[in-house]
Amino acid sequence: MNFWETITGSDLTREWKAFEVRAEALPADYRPAWEEIKGHLSPYSDFTGRNLMPILDGALGLLEETAADGQGIHEVLGDDVEGFCAALAGGEQARGYRDRWRRQLNRNVARKLNQLGG
Repeated sequence: MNFWETITGSDLTREWKAFEVRAEALPADYRPAWEEIKGHLSPYSDFTGRNLMPILDGALGLLEETAADGQGIHEVLGDDVEGFCAALAGGEQARGYRDRWRRQLNRNVARKLNQLGG
C-alpha cells in the first residue's frame, strides 16, 4: 500500500468491493447474516475503517468455509450474531463469547482436517 492509497482510501474501496463479490457467491440464507455481521461490526470501526478489514475478511472466510461444508447459518452463528461480532472485534462481553467461538472454530477445523485425512 502506498501513501496515496492510504490518503484516498482507494485500497479500502477495492477491498470492500472484493468482499461484496465474495458475499454474492454465498448461499441465499447466508447473505442476510453477512449484512447483519457488517452492521454489528461497524461500531467497532476506527475513523477510517481500516481496522475492520481483517476482521471482516475472517468473518466472510468463516461463512464461505461453512457454506462449502454444507452447514446451516444457524449452526455457524447461533442466535447471538451481535455477541459473535463482539467476540470478533474484542468488545465487551467478548471473553465468554470468544471462548465459545474459539471452541466452535476448533471443532470445525478438526472436522475439516478429519475429512481431508481420511
